[in-house]
Amino acid sequence: MKVLSEPSRLMTTIFGENCRSSLQSMFATLQQQEAKEMAALDKKAVMIEKDDAINFGQLLNRAEMSNKENILEASLLQAVGSSSMKDKFDFSNTKLNKVTQLTGFSDFIYAEAYVNVNQFDIVLDILVVNQNSDTLQNLIVEVATLGDLKLAEKPTAVKMGPLNFYSIKASVKVTSTANGIIFRNIVYDVNNTHSVVVLNDIHIDVMDYIVSASCTDVEFRKMWQEFEWENKVSVNTSITDLREYLKHLCATTNLKCLTPEKALSGDCGFMAANLQARSIFGEDALANLSIEKLTPESPVTGHIRLRAKSQGMALSLGDKINLSQKVESPITTHYSQMQTIDLTGLA
Repeated sequence: MKVLSEPSRLMTTIFGENCRSSLQSMFATLQQQEAKEMAALDKKAVMIEKDDAINFGQLLNRAEMSNKENILEASLLQAVGSSSMKDKFDFSNTKLNKVTQLTGFSDFIYAEAYVNVNQFDIVLDILVVNQNSDTLQNLIVEVATLGDLKLAEKPTAVKMGPLNFYSIKASVKVTSTANGIIFRNIVYDVNNTHSVVVLNDIHIDVMDYIVSASCTDVEFRKMWQEFEWENKVSVNTSITDLREYLKHLCATTNLKCLTPEKALSGDCGFMAANLQARSIFGEDALANLSIEKLTPESPVTGHIRLRAKSQGMALSLGDKINLSQKVESPITTHYSQMQTIDLTGLA
């Protein structure tokens, strides 16, 4: 009101000329970005002839895959944690990274599981080793799930001899994007005694189902108004650079920055950016980043507002951000269900 009541040449230049040029630059940047995306989509169009060979991803080695591989299948394989086509090592060499130890080495029964995440299914390959000289009767692995996970295939009972081992498989169906926990017990009979061994829990990471996505500003604001669940994460980190924190956030959560590069350039002590990600189930997740630095040497402070259509998606992304910065400093999170939303302050 003071600026309008007492106009000056400086304020007139700022609001009448500089703001207009900044708005024109932003629109020009958006047009260039849209033109690049359209050109990239045109380049990705591949004509398939009727006599082309069909590549089955399940039967090919990672090193043998060529440029004819399905782009959608390759992106899904990368999203669920499989090795990329550019990896120099075979996929079998990375299986050890997905092995979860379920019992101790000195326990009566040793058990470990290989977790294979395959799009909408999770296959558990459980290795059970009898480390005693007794025969185990009616040995069965009981599986229970927490979250949006459903047991699709129940393991059958087996008989194990002394110092023998057996491989048991169980299939779990994933129904939505949320963190899940798999609980398991081993039940068996030995010497007319019924025994139970409680196994360690297996945590399913939500990032196995989330990939980067993009949309226009109009679509972003429309989805922001429609999504009900919000999770606000307070940032408390030791990172002192705003751009570095944005890169760290995108790398750990698979969120894609929608704000143009020119809008993020410069060093003014604060930053606001919009980000988006999408699950393989078609669920969108939006994020609004608002961070600042009080002094050049001070760490980054601020908050991240996450919004999603489902509660599990919003909470899971918040937990992922919390874990990514837990080593540096704790982050407090909370969520609320929004009814009416004001977007006037969003970038």
